[in-house]
Amino acid sequence: MRKALVVWGGWQGHEPEQCAEIVADLLREDGFVVEVTGDLGIFASPALAKTDLLVPVITGETLEKPHASALVEAVRGGLGLAGHHGALATSFKESAPFRYVSGVTWVAHPGNIIDFRVAVTRQDDPVMEGIPDFDYRSEQYYLHYDPTVEILATTTFTGGYDPAARNVVMPVVFKRHFGAGRIFYSALGHVAAEFDHPYMPLILRRGLSWAARQP
Repeated sequence: MRKALVVWGGWQGHEPEQCAEIVADLLREDGFVVEVTGDLGIFASPALAKTDLLVPVITGETLEKPHASALVEAVRGGLGLAGHHGALATSFKESAPFRYVSGVTWVAHPGNIIDFRVAVTRQDDPVMEGIPDFDYRSEQYYLHYDPTVEILATTTFTGGYDPAARNVVMPVVFKRHFGAGRIFYSALGHVAAEFDHPYMPLILRRGLSWAARQP
């Protein structure tokens, strides 16, 4: 049975504990044994490398360099890494090793909470199968991302809130490989209430399962 570790912490505006419990329930529905913790000291544990999937639900915070380097090597060795919205994109922003392995950094959300369109670009991918383009209300994330990502869905900025972003097509959902490890990211899910959207949790659930360590 696959094992997942969900770690929550950081800025409370993203409702990390509530979101972590929802993510844990999604994983349990897919047969994972899940541990949920708010103890960021878990990143110092050698047991982390034996987990099949790590899901940080963390905004900000600090990751010590030795622990970050160990995490990079754990993912390289097959540990899955996945997250939504602030997780990955805003976790441990001052850690270069974490930025390297996560492949994504949040830099802006013009207009804050707004209505925007999500375009599914890879309906042939199992993560997005059967999901049409859809409307969404949240922070429209402007990201810096690794050139190796495989983009599954995008959003286009109108420029109405920042002319500098006009017509920019930005990833919303992507996956990537890092050595033997897999990384999945969805920019959706600012707060727990967004899990009520018909597609947001489905995309995340499928992505989490895809990212987990392969037999």
